[in-house]
Amino acid sequence: MTDFLLELLSEEIPARMQRAAAEQLRTRFEAALAGRVPFDALEAYATPRRLVVIARGLAAAGAATSEERRGPRADAPAGAIEGFLRSTGLARDQLQERDTPKGRFLYAVIDAAGRAAPALLAELIPGIVRDFDWPKSMRWGEASRRRDALRWVRPLTGIVALYGADVVACEVAGLASGRSTCGHRFLHSGPVEIADAASYAATLHAAHVIVDPAERARIITDGAHAAATAAGLTLIDDAALVAENAGLTEWPVPLLGHFDPAFLKVPREIIQLTMRTNQKYFACVDSAGALAPAFVCVANIAGADAAVIAGNRKVLAARLAAARFFWDADLKAGLDSFRPKLADIVFHEKLGTVADKVDRVAKLARWLVESGAVGSLPPTASPGGEGEQNAPSPPGEGVGGGPAFADLAERAARLCKADLTTATVGEFPEVQGIAGRYLALAAGEDPQVADAICDHYKPVGQGDDVPTAPVSVAVALADKLDTLAQFFRIGERPTGSRDPFALRRAALGIIATVLRNRLRLRTEAAFERALGIATPNTVADMGNVIGGGQFWDFLVDRLKVQQREAGVRPDIIDAVFALGGEDDLVRLLARVHALQAFLSTPDGVNLLAGYKRAANILRIEEAKGEAYDGSVDPARLAEPAEVALAATLDVVLPEAQAAVAGEDFAAAMTALSRLRPAVDAFFEAVIVNAPDPALRTNRLNLLARFRAAVHSVADFAKIEG
Repeated sequence: MTDFLLELLSEEIPARMQRAAAEQLRTRFEAALAGRVPFDALEAYATPRRLVVIARGLAAAGAATSEERRGPRADAPAGAIEGFLRSTGLARDQLQERDTPKGRFLYAVIDAAGRAAPALLAELIPGIVRDFDWPKSMRWGEASRRRDALRWVRPLTGIVALYGADVVACEVAGLASGRSTCGHRFLHSGPVEIADAASYAATLHAAHVIVDPAERARIITDGAHAAATAAGLTLIDDAALVAENAGLTEWPVPLLGHFDPAFLKVPREIIQLTMRTNQKYFACVDSAGALAPAFVCVANIAGADAAVIAGNRKVLAARLAAARFFWDADLKAGLDSFRPKLADIVFHEKLGTVADKVDRVAKLARWLVESGAVGSLPPTASPGGEGEQNAPSPPGEGVGGGPAFADLAERAARLCKADLTTATVGEFPEVQGIAGRYLALAAGEDPQVADAICDHYKPVGQGDDVPTAPVSVAVALADKLDTLAQFFRIGERPTGSRDPFALRRAALGIIATVLRNRLRLRTEAAFERALGIATPNTVADMGNVIGGGQFWDFLVDRLKVQQREAGVRPDIIDAVFALGGEDDLVRLLARVHALQAFLSTPDGVNLLAGYKRAANILRIEEAKGEAYDGSVDPARLAEPAEVALAATLDVVLPEAQAAVAGEDFAAAMTALSRLRPAVDAFFEAVIVNAPDPALRTNRLNLLARFRAAVHSVADFAKIEG
């Protein structure tokens, strides 16, 4: 067993592509070797200038093969048989004669020893390189004139292919494989000769190249923290920035620098953004948690620390000066001055401008507070998590209650998009909302308004924070409800993987906000209001969108996606949703949690089985045109088991209905569980399809009453199992 090394040397590979490229090289190599040459393990690495795969414990030869071919008939002319022998390389006495339904035929069984691994590898490597898939690629040099020229992310400059200590001879795009590579671009000169896979990493390390990106990331993390600590500061952790710097350097050297404290007058998020996005620098905080006038950069060179720090400080100063210029200009103008400019930004050609959207959102945010469509949420509430299973609280009187909150919500909504026209957001789009918050505070706006301007975009993605302050919740919900309502109104709904207006994300944001704050939002009513604000006189518009429950179906589909990670089964959501008349997500999910917990018990499993049996019997009979409404004649209850089931239903059905009405879904499940013994006994002792038509009808009505009792909680027909 021998190790094999393949290194593909190129000009700089973008950091964002390296991880996926290394994994692709590993999987392509694994697929190429599968069933051909056994190996123990595959390792893949990437640096800015190379992709590497190492196969540990590769066999010396591929697996032996055996091929069977059918030839001509046994009594075929001699010429046909001789041609078959030439194609197989066998003699006549090595062929087998076999009887088949079409006659007696000749068969050749060709056994071949496994090919030597180097020969197989030489054939595989060019195909792997040619078929490599890059997000962006290029042709280069004289060969680029041909359409069939090799495409690579950057010009490919060398190939190292070693089986043990021997070169695997192959050629790709005019590049012949060998054992020569290159070290660090600045810290090493001349070619680097690789002896074998075992010494590859150590040889390159001596040439100032660290092959393993995980090792480079550790050096960056440890060095950056150490540099900050030595200066009495704390580094702000950023795993993504560590990975990016590891993809930009082959010999990382973290260095601490400082910038002019005067720049700290610019909001810290803007400073951090320009350092992170434009310069790939880490930020630091002081002992009080305030942003420090310091940065950690990662050099790709050693021994020139002072010069590197000075150069980076100079570049950063220019960036921060630009940021301060934009910020000072925006502060001088004031946030309110940017609102009229929203009329010049088209939101959508069929939906008007951003100013039109802001007007709709402001009206809807006020309505959400004033109407009581959203349950009460005290300003200092600490609401439960999305996965809590306790019973929902009863509906309240509004987001925070009172006209003051309505005024604040409307004011926040009218300002929430104003910063889109500022110079700061124009230069740094990522700080939209954040810039608006700082500008609002500088203008003397209520802090709740300022926070809502920042938070109304949330949650942006999975794991993002959800707004919890009353004003922020109202504006965030209004913004997302308006987006869904208006795009549904003009027929721009997601289809398949197509969702250009991020409506799925908006729906998930509504769900997360409602569940995180346990808001008793009548979602369909809120959606109808959002439509009505835009089209107050267009009843047909509203009917087309609301009709058929298209919006609610869409929201429930997103709820299934959101809850799947929490372990909630989508079929149980369907079972509760199928009953209809439910558009309160908190109540719906509370019922789902209670039902899923019940179905995990033996009583739940057996009751579900009994329900399925009863429902199947009723379905067959009702398909014949009969109808069973659950009207049971007590005088026709002949068997003790059906008497017992009817008596149990008399008790259980009102209890379950009362528990559901009181939103005590655990109690409703407990009531249903008491049906199980009676249902089991009924099916063991009673023949439903009795010869007597009146008796059969009465028993089917008893089953229909049992079905109705179960349906008071959920439609068990939707539950799998």
